[in-house]
Amino acid sequence: MKDWPLFEIFIRSKNGLNHKHVGSLHAADAYMAIQNARDVYTRRNEGVSIWVVESKYITASNPDESEALFDPAADKVYRHPTFYELPDELKHM
Repeated sequence: MKDWPLFEIFIRSKNGLNHKHVGSLHAADAYMAIQNARDVYTRRNEGVSIWVVESKYITASNPDESEALFDPAADKVYRHPTFYELPDELKHM
């Protein structure tokens, strides 16, 4: 087991919602990771979909460099959803 890779687990709780990171676990392969994630993270039938990603394949930005990374978005106010009116029928936004 100590040689098993680490997998990051993402669960979608309802259709139409995003997958959310819920934790990590070690497994021999992706299939076993899905089975174990089902048992560990969806004990009360709270999921409709599970994604597993081997941790070594995830690349993350450095929080210390967030200002330089995210500053260019500040001058593009049209990308912010404040300019759009959403209909009441639209859920999960």
